[in-house]
Amino acid sequence: MLEAAHRRALLEAARESIARGHGLARPEPLPAGPWPEALSAPGATFTTLTLDGELRGCRGSIEPRRPLVEDVWHNAWASAFDDPRFPPVAHDAILRLGISISVLSPLEPIPASSEAAVIGALEPGVDGLVLSRGSARATFLPAVWQQLPAPRDFVRQLRHKAGWPVAAWSSDLKAYRYRTETFPAHG
Repeated sequence: MLEAAHRRALLEAARESIARGHGLARPEPLPAGPWPEALSAPGATFTTLTLDGELRGCRGSIEPRRPLVEDVWHNAWASAFDDPRFPPVAHDAILRLGISISVLSPLEPIPASSEAAVIGALEPGVDGLVLSRGSARATFLPAVWQQLPAPRDFVRQLRHKAGWPVAAWSSDLKAYRYRTETFPAHG
């Protein structure tokens, strides 16, 4: 668990990345620290943006590749300006954005011999899920359980999101679960 001060620092970094990155083709570099050790360690995060209570962008990393604060910095910018589902956030909307950050635990492989095996390994409302097949993969954060509370629907909609057949289970699917520490701030 992150300390309250670390959570605040990540939320401030996310908002600053969005404010400074408006109109840019990529995020500005993360300002030099010093950053606390907890924020400098590698971490995987998702940044979810809402505007007037509606999803406005969500981008993230499934596995740690860079320091936690840098991951938040990049994912916040990408959520605002590079989510293919939405146009870039307008400048006058930046201060009204709700920002939520999810810090992911390490991925834990789960049996994927069948849909029932994956469903049986999940704790609804708590686990996020990654399904992979070859080089393609898709994930649902634990927050998606709010829209898809039935485990079968959760797993099938994730397969649909990935563009894979929903009705037939593929023997080459791999599954991983993870948990998140999620904390919001509202604009």
